[in-house]
Amino acid sequence: MAERMLQFVRLNQQTPDKRAASVRKEDFDEIYQDFDPSRAEGQASRCSQCGVPFCQVNCPLANNIPDWLKLTAEGRLEEAYDVSSATNNMPEICGRICPQDRLCEGNCVIEKGFESVTIGAVERFVTDTAFDNGWVKPVRPLRELAQSVGIVGAGPAGLAAAEMLRKQGFQVHVYDRYDRVGGLLIYGIPGFKLEKDIVIRRWKLLEEGGVVFHLGADIGGALSFDDLRKQHDSVLIATGVYKARDIGGPGSGLAGIVPALDYLTASNRTNLGDTVAAYADGTLNAAGKNVVVIGGGDTAMDCVRTAIRQGATSVKCLYRRDKANMPGSMREVKNAEEEGVEFVWLSAPEAFHGEGRVSAVRAVRMHLGLPDASGRQSVEPIENGQFTIDADLVIKALGFDPEDLPTAFGETALKVSRWGTLSVDNKTFMTSLPGVFAAGDIVRGASLVVWAIRDGRDAAAQIAEYVRRNATASVAAE
Repeated sequence: MAERMLQFVRLNQQTPDKRAASVRKEDFDEIYQDFDPSRAEGQASRCSQCGVPFCQVNCPLANNIPDWLKLTAEGRLEEAYDVSSATNNMPEICGRICPQDRLCEGNCVIEKGFESVTIGAVERFVTDTAFDNGWVKPVRPLRELAQSVGIVGAGPAGLAAAEMLRKQGFQVHVYDRYDRVGGLLIYGIPGFKLEKDIVIRRWKLLEEGGVVFHLGADIGGALSFDDLRKQHDSVLIATGVYKARDIGGPGSGLAGIVPALDYLTASNRTNLGDTVAAYADGTLNAAGKNVVVIGGGDTAMDCVRTAIRQGATSVKCLYRRDKANMPGSMREVKNAEEEGVEFVWLSAPEAFHGEGRVSAVRAVRMHLGLPDASGRQSVEPIENGQFTIDADLVIKALGFDPEDLPTAFGETALKVSRWGTLSVDNKTFMTSLPGVFAAGDIVRGASLVVWAIRDGRDAAAQIAEYVRRNATASVAAE
């Protein structure tokens, strides 16, 4: 039904309706409403079905986007889901939180006067429809294998690897230090971007498929890393990176200056029904406060929009470059602006004022200079450009680094790269320890969820080959 495609010449780009900012900032529910099926099919039909699909080329998972867009346009939604889920273990999550404006949609070849296809919204629609109709099934391997794999970390990389290995029949055990599955998906990303029942649903689906989860696991403590290796034929480390990058300057040690992840975790736990002392006593609660968030990535956007919902008196985002050079998603910036966040561009903090507790941020105006070694324009302070912003709560959203490795696992034989991440063979994902692999942010550094899924899938393939090869060698030796 080729006539159903190439409709970008007559149909304008549309996304699902957003709840009004005045309404949505009162709760932590997702801001986008469900796509009407006819509108979703119409938006899918805007795809040009180009011979070299740049959307697919620029997707870390190499999703077959033109294929499932065509199937959606034809109303063949179950088939569209089958194609989408063949390369993506969590399309319902990627459809919600991927920065499509920087990846697939940002590389759509439709002339910009017509605007790109709304790929992310259609991906979400297809997968939500699949769940609603019972098309999403737990993993059912064709045969069970005796070999087992232990996975440390229940974030996107670990979950993707767990599903891929379970499909092949391996006994899969996932260990995580937290009390819920999902890592940053559950505790780092706010509900207005990703409602938590979406993550929990995926967790329960994996459990139904035979993946065993060990929560509250203390790897390197109560369970030594050596003992973990003895229990399994192979181990995958997929713990992510959680150590907040710090900021210096006079007054940087004042109370009320907090890391972004601590702040977001307290909010997410509270919304999940947990009692969080630091939230209840106001330490990690923006209610009634003048909030300043330092940083320009997606984590900063999560923080400013969370502060709005907590009832902050004012919320300002301080970023040293301009809007065009911001690393975060432009959609998130727009959503934040609609909800009342004020962006203070080309500004960097110099010092923090206060008596025991922060009361203001002294910042300096910046200007963009020549490109640096990375190709980005350098930033330089403007002489006499200092100014002060009132602040009762300052949130540092400057990115994340790995925790101190390898001491975090009590395993000194694990080699670490010069960036502090785990060192692995680029082809096999194996660390310096035989049979121990690593994938996701713990290897590449803080990155996108979609890259973590890709790494988890690729590592799973290498683990399966390693375990099978060792099993064959053991049989031959007998």
